Amino acid sequence: MQNGTIGVTTENIFPIIKKFLYSDHEIFLREIISNAIDATQKLKTLASSGEFKGELGDLTIRVALEKDKLIITDHGIGMTAEEMDKYLNQIAFSSADEFIRKYKDQNIIGHFGLGFYSAFMVSKKVEVRSLSYREGAKSVKWICDGSPEYRMEDSDKADRGTEIILHIDDESKEFLEEQRIEGLLRKYCRYLPVEIAFGKEKEWKDGKEVETGKDRIINDVSPLWTRKPADLKDEDYMKFYRDLYPMQEDPMFYIHLNVDYPFNLTGILYFPKIKSNIEFQKNRIQLYCNQVYVTDSVEGIVPDFLTLLHGVIDSPDIPLNVSRSYLQSDSNVKKISSHITKKVADRLEEIFKKDRPEFEKKWDNLKLFIEYGMISEEKFAERTEKFILLKNTDNRYFTLDEYHQLVKGEQTDKDRKTVYLYATDVQAQYSFIEAAKAKGYDVLSLDGQLDIHFINYLESKNSDVHYARVDSDVVDRLIQKDGHIASALPQAEQDDMREIFEPLMPSSAGHFFVTCESMGERAQPMIITQAEFMRRMKDMSALGGGGGMNFYGQMPDSFNLAVNTDHPLVKKVIAEKNGDLGEQLKAIAGELEPVSTELNVLKEQIKGKKEEEIDQAQKDRRDELEKKEDGIRNNKKNVLAEYGKTSQLARQLVDLALLANNMLKGEELNKFIHRSVDIIK
Repeated sequence: MQNGTIGVTTENIFPIIKKFLYSDHEIFLREIISNAIDATQKLKTLASSGEFKGELGDLTIRVALEKDKLIITDHGIGMTAEEMDKYLNQIAFSSADEFIRKYKDQNIIGHFGLGFYSAFMVSKKVEVRSLSYREGAKSVKWICDGSPEYRMEDSDKADRGTEIILHIDDESKEFLEEQRIEGLLRKYCRYLPVEIAFGKEKEWKDGKEVETGKDRIINDVSPLWTRKPADLKDEDYMKFYRDLYPMQEDPMFYIHLNVDYPFNLTGILYFPKIKSNIEFQKNRIQLYCNQVYVTDSVEGIVPDFLTLLHGVIDSPDIPLNVSRSYLQSDSNVKKISSHITKKVADRLEEIFKKDRPEFEKKWDNLKLFIEYGMISEEKFAERTEKFILLKNTDNRYFTLDEYHQLVKGEQTDKDRKTVYLYATDVQAQYSFIEAAKAKGYDVLSLDGQLDIHFINYLESKNSDVHYARVDSDVVDRLIQKDGHIASALPQAEQDDMREIFEPLMPSSAGHFFVTCESMGERAQPMIITQAEFMRRMKDMSALGGGGGMNFYGQMPDSFNLAVNTDHPLVKKVIAEKNGDLGEQLKAIAGELEPVSTELNVLKEQIKGKKEEEIDQAQKDRRDELEKKEDGIRNNKKNVLAEYGKTSQLARQLVDLALLANNMLKGEELNKFIHRSVDIIK
């Protein structure tokens, strides 16, 4: 028997291991089984090299529960007393590193030698019983209660391999529950390369569940990503996806990764159907290291946009820290990231070229992913710009080059910029779309979650193209051509229209500017628009544009009410106004004229003088006239505003414009309905 003290630098090493070595205590089972896998793989390597000439026999790793104990048994190389003293009594002296140096290119998992000690996170005592594969070796037993003291003694173990007995402490009783252990085995060990048995298979017999005597194997030793793509069919990939994500809709397509130089990388990535206007679902890619599950947080390995994909990647060349849970900075990681990005872009291009109709069918589900990638990764953008698609409101798809050729003739403005018109809601903006089509314009459908960011990105790449939402202005001004026709309505009448209609606009919706436009008799009598720049900035802010975008998000909405002075109903409002208010407005004009005339003469007299150089009498008279003029103008403004409120036609036209923009709600909508019924009567 041998007693001793474990070779550590501090007596507090075990409390540190228990609390801080691993972020989650459940990891202990993965670490212990990984060691068992290593011991088994080492034996296979020795057998293949001829250094071990015995029978390999049953290499199944077994996990068992027994009262207050959890037992993990392997039939690998085992340990001699000297090896046990070396590898268990000197923390961080990893046998895996030593073995790898001797037998390169073997799939050995452990590198740090600390994994075994994770057992003390959940155990009050750990026993290790082992018999080495070496000829003439004697079995040995190691016992430690979580203090630096240990005891080694002879053991009665008769079969090759190692048995680890964990005496679970009172705080970790959950790890004595069969369901809990089975869940951990399926989470961390379901694809390990050596069979792992946990209990026996069960079946229903005589109305109850009974054990069959056959080992219940919980893992697939040859998962799909370890096999050759040539040996697999589409059904195999779909079945594997359903095993990984039982509740998910089938993916659109997949990529099988298989790289062995200049780094090792295998895996299968799936393209799920990504709908617009939903939260991005990340943490769906599982990272493995030689088939050992590590994490599903892979942001450090793949670009952020690729975390929208599902699937598995496995690489021994992705360096992990001691807990295998966090990525370290390494050049290989960057290479792997670039390679995955390239493979994804290549796969998309392959589908586009091979079967464009099928690619177009998938586009609405792919768009969010590709736009996210182009915005965030320059190299991905360079690879995808040839097959990025734009969809118009007629559900036709175009590449960027194709669309430019389609619209540049009709949609190039006086500054030689090609204007791409777009709608964010085809139904809500239907009348604007139809007006644009009537002019011979095409309209894109950009209703995706990232489309506003994306068109900003596209504009930054091509200064000769500008995107304008179809309801950002009246149709004649969406694409500015030479010779825009101004309204023939006299300026005084235009001013009256502003005073009549502006008070009728709902202040709760934002601020409205009223303008008079010549749009033709067949156009709508009134159209509400919102300037492209301001609306886009507010949309960017709502999507989390950050920085200066937040400023725009806090500003109130502003709209433009364009009054079509060519429309018969608007002309009728003007005629009714002149008929009902003609004498009153004439009287106001007669009162205003001499005041404005005298004020203008006085201003001309004092023009060019500094304030202190103006005679006091002139100042007083100027102030008096300005006050009087403001009073008369305000009186006229109030008269017109009151008239607008009493004019059923004016109110009806405004409400129709609001209704077309989904801005008429509540009480005002109810009034509009009743008024419409009265008009129909």
